[in-house]
Order: sequence, then C-alpha cells, then structure tokens
Amino acid sequence: MSRIGKQPVVAPDGVDVSISGNTVTVKGKHGELTLDAHPRMSVTYDADSRKITVSRPNDQRENRALHGLTRSLINNMIIGVQEPFVKRLEVVGVGYQASLSGNELSLQVGFANTVKLPLPDKVTCNVPSPTAIEVKSIDKQAVGQFAADIRNVRPPEPYKGKGIRFQGEHIRRKAGKAFASGG
Repeated sequence: MSRIGKQPVVAPDGVDVSISGNTVTVKGKHGELTLDAHPRMSVTYDADSRKITVSRPNDQRENRALHGLTRSLINNMIIGVQEPFVKRLEVVGVGYQASLSGNELSLQVGFANTVKLPLPDKVTCNVPSPTAIEVKSIDKQAVGQFAADIRNVRPPEPYKGKGIRFQGEHIRRKAGKAFASGG
C-alpha cells in the first residue's frame, strides 16, 4: 500500500469539497480548483469527518504510482485555496533586470532584445525590485512551471553566477582559466 496514498486528506473549515464522478472540485477563500482524477482511482469524500480518501483497484505498478499522485494533487489543491503558493526568483548580473507591464513580464538579461513572457491564467507576478521576481498562484503546478520558464530564459552560469535563479538556490561555481604559461 502506498504510504502517501493511504493517508486521508483533511479538508479544513472554509474549504468546500465536491466530487462528481472522478472530478474533484475544491473551493476556498482564494479561489476554486478542479481535478479530473484518473478513471482507475476512486475518490470519496466523507462530509462528516471532512476527509477525502483515494483508493486503487489493485497493486499493479501504474495504479500504485497513480494512487500517491492523486492524493498529493488533491492535497496541493486544498493547501493552495487556503494560502497561495509563492516562488521567488533573483536576477543576478550587471544590467540584468525585470519589470512588469500589464499582463507581461519583461526581462533584460544580456540579450539584444527584451524577453517578454505573458502571464498564464490564475498566475500573478510581482516585481518588488528590478532584481527580484515573485510568482504567486493557488495552482502549485502553474507556479512551478512559470517560475521554471522564467529561469530558463537565462539560467545561472557557473563562472560568474550571472542569470536568473530561485531564491536560496546554490550555484556550484567553477574556477576560471588558470594563468597560461608561455613556453
């Protein structure tokens, strides 16, 4: 039995859960999320104890994997509608900066042109300073994907550490070229 999958997900007060077929809908103070669970997973909700349980039909490898995944996705939905997920990024480099104009994030990171990234649905972005970016949403997957897309514009390089990195991310630095001896 999956150790994660067999644990019930508790829906706290202020979070409404409804299940129709294999579609799970979670509503909270920050918004609403829906999940279409895999057809082989059965999701049940006990309104009295406010617990959501996920069960699988058998112990096949794919069903074991889907069991824990489905439970984790539902748990992330409940956490997200209570308090949005946040990812913070740092822009490091001379002249590197980020700005927000309307529904578009503009990055100046050493290319000839400014890179413009449109914000996905349900994702908000905040730029408290030109070298800091904050991505926020109730959907954990959307936050992680958009933050990864921003980082992939200019990943940090190992020699000077310039680029876009997650806050607190450690970049392994390499020593530069050693002094060449003429000879």
